[in-house]
Amino acid sequence: MNGVRSTSIECLLGASLLLCSARACFAQSVEKEPAAVVELGGAAGWNLSGGSSFGPTVAVEVTPIENWLEIEAGVTRFFSRHSAEWDADLLFKKPWTLSKKAELMIGAGPEWIHTTVYGNATNSPAAEVVLDFMFWPGAKHRLGWYLEPGYDYGFGRGHEQSLGIAGGLLIAVP
Repeated sequence: MNGVRSTSIECLLGASLLLCSARACFAQSVEKEPAAVVELGGAAGWNLSGGSSFGPTVAVEVTPIENWLEIEAGVTRFFSRHSAEWDADLLFKKPWTLSKKAELMIGAGPEWIHTTVYGNATNSPAAEVVLDFMFWPGAKHRLGWYLEPGYDYGFGRGHEQSLGIAGGLLIAVP
């Protein structure tokens, strides 16, 4: 009977310890990841065969797997001398936290390019590779700024290649 009593006491003590540690764990404040991050800014692109263009860009980024995967969907409107272009992309990024205020991401994904040159419109698929530097001045990561250099390879006629850079404001959506 004495062995049963000591085993029951050990089980009760273990359960109490587990319950207390779980309460302490949940009582701590956990920094919440935002539901999404909106990127608003400007972009510049340089075609490797010649020409440049500039325009506004907007994107939304979500984190389905923390510290492993971020997905960004964005649209950029480029203007140049005799043409206009819409780029829509879907990037899959691997994030790294450099410090409490800085992050680096490397990403790649598909892109759709709609170009109008002298009134003639063309559509073509492309692939894009980017580096994404995010800077958060505040500790809560509500507002920040980003810089995103990239490379595009078009699969349409001419297989156009371009280098670009985007930058602007980050707005966390709670």
